[in-house]
Amino acid sequence: MTAQVAQENPLRAGLRRERTADPCTLVIFGAGGDLASRKLVPALYNLLLDRLLPAEFALVGAGRRPMKDGEFAAAMRQAVEEHSRRPLDDEMWNEMAPRLRYVQAEYDRPQDFRGLAGQLEEVDRTFHTAGNRLFYLATPPSAFEGIVTGLAEAGLNVPGTGGKWARMLVEKPFGHDLASARALNAAIHRAFDERHIFRIDHYLGKETVQNLLVFRFANGIFEPLWNQKYVDHVQITVAEAIGVEGRGSYYEEAGLLRDIVQNHICQLLCLIGMEPPVSLDADAVRDEKVKVLRALRPLRPEEVDASTVRGQYGPGSAGGNAVPGYLEEKGVAPDSRTETYVAHRLYVDNWRWASVPFYLRAGKRLPKRVTEVALQFRDVPHRLFRAGPDDRIVPNTLVLRIQPQEGISLKFDAKVPGSRPQIEPVSMEFHYGTAWGMDPPEAYERLLLDAMLGDPTLFIRADEVEASWAYMDRILEGWAGNPGEGPRIYAAGSWGPADADALLERDGRAWRRL
Repeated sequence: MTAQVAQENPLRAGLRRERTADPCTLVIFGAGGDLASRKLVPALYNLLLDRLLPAEFALVGAGRRPMKDGEFAAAMRQAVEEHSRRPLDDEMWNEMAPRLRYVQAEYDRPQDFRGLAGQLEEVDRTFHTAGNRLFYLATPPSAFEGIVTGLAEAGLNVPGTGGKWARMLVEKPFGHDLASARALNAAIHRAFDERHIFRIDHYLGKETVQNLLVFRFANGIFEPLWNQKYVDHVQITVAEAIGVEGRGSYYEEAGLLRDIVQNHICQLLCLIGMEPPVSLDADAVRDEKVKVLRALRPLRPEEVDASTVRGQYGPGSAGGNAVPGYLEEKGVAPDSRTETYVAHRLYVDNWRWASVPFYLRAGKRLPKRVTEVALQFRDVPHRLFRAGPDDRIVPNTLVLRIQPQEGISLKFDAKVPGSRPQIEPVSMEFHYGTAWGMDPPEAYERLLLDAMLGDPTLFIRADEVEASWAYMDRILEGWAGNPGEGPRIYAAGSWGPADADALLERDGRAWRRL
């Protein structure tokens, strides 16, 4: 099977030769959870198919539930069968399954971490993993500090015998405000150096998001237009058709601003707004991202309501079926004021983006699942052509689609064939699947591989986390200071509350129709 992959795709065969990670053991805390079964283990399996895993590799699952190694391997096989982007191949799985181990661990019990240390030493001897360890925190954030402390007390924050590195992967959310993010950073820094900490936002592993840097800085025709002289405004949309899907209790603590805006949307904002880095060195790229966050125009408490809209979905329909409102979801308080929709206008106060508004929107129970970034360019300075009865020519728009169908679209105006000078917008389309004849890898495949390789470019640095929370805290404080102004109710299956439309209409603009 692997020989066929190499023959059909020589570029990936080259990738296999050039990007071979050190021998290592991946330890997943929370191995019995949804993230491990839906994303992490299927991603590892696909890396194995592409021969991107090191030959000397092992996976140790750690969780609170008792489980034997064989039971864990069987559960992970089922996870691959159900969630892998490619079918399970028995021969390849039989290569992977013997390298799976499981350790029962309470995250606040030191002796369990000492037992884990012993298991890792045995894994090193059996599978020649050379003492290199990658610890993945796929647990609720409340367990992070206990796990880090347990690893340090057991001496697992340093490489094993003969090893070169010990690294930590931390899943979002990373804190719930600036104070908690700083406290968590401090706790992890007591055990791991910043260069060994990999904070994950899976959006950074998506092909289109990675391609933003190539699109901007490898093409001479776009970057000269990427500024306030030519761009009228930018829209970033993260829409989900699903509701909270049984995560009502989590959402009651988090809300959509913390769940999506502070991380996913901020990452897209940084990649769109950043200056060209001096190199592709990880810190050079991340330095420019942090500068964008530090350039965000600070909001005074009295300005928050004028620049943000909070929404909460009520009963409605999805896919032709009636669905409940947020207040009817399990784990949600009947008088909850938690937001499931946010629209926000912000400004990046620097020379490139001065006076250009960035409009952000994200929500649950919207009509479709779509994530995109759209740059709308300014109108032509002098109108020579009439577009029709309303004399309106549609502005040029560049759209970068992140999901579900990754690609890039450029809309421009063209003359309709015929004797009349009729103008209509047309689009040039680029689709990843069509262009390359293959589906792009899942985000976690790229991120897991980069962590094994020690490449932090697509991961979030401590100062970046704190800079984003410093801005979000102002919004949260503004909402808290106006208790009478709760979230606007919108029908499930709609595009959000009417106030979100008014936010742009006051500026003479409108949300894109998706």
